[in-house]
Amino acid sequence: MTKIRPIEQNDFPALLELIREFSKFENTYGAVTNSIEQMNQEAEHIQGFIAEVNNEIAGYSTYYFPYHTWVGKCIHMDDLFIREKYRGKGVGKVLFEAVVEIGKKEDCERLRWQVSDWNEEAQAFYKSRGAEITNKEFDCSLKLR
Repeated sequence: MTKIRPIEQNDFPALLELIREFSKFENTYGAVTNSIEQMNQEAEHIQGFIAEVNNEIAGYSTYYFPYHTWVGKCIHMDDLFIREKYRGKGVGKVLFEAVVEIGKKEDCERLRWQVSDWNEEAQAFYKSRGAEITNKEFDCSLKLR
């Protein structure tokens, strides 16, 4: 059975390990520059859930609240990652639904997130939950520090 709970500061070492695992899965391993020290300094900004199966961390999801001028307050799911041995066992569904419920509770207009164009399994998962996936926009990033 999958148990989920909010991310706590003492989860940061395990969470950073999962983030690095996710980055490796995405073939962007060198892109992770975050550290435990940085996470501790910015702890108030880390919102999300840890999924546990048999007392082992199976995955995580993170989110934040942006304001989109076209539609209003939204929730953005930054990450949803499940360790390989737990995929296909409902862990992703539980984490996804937890973020959906936070968005509803916070009266958000919509949930937004990104999915890699090559990750057809994830796309099918999201579509099965009613998501519309478009390729109308490109990600942009500007380093500030």
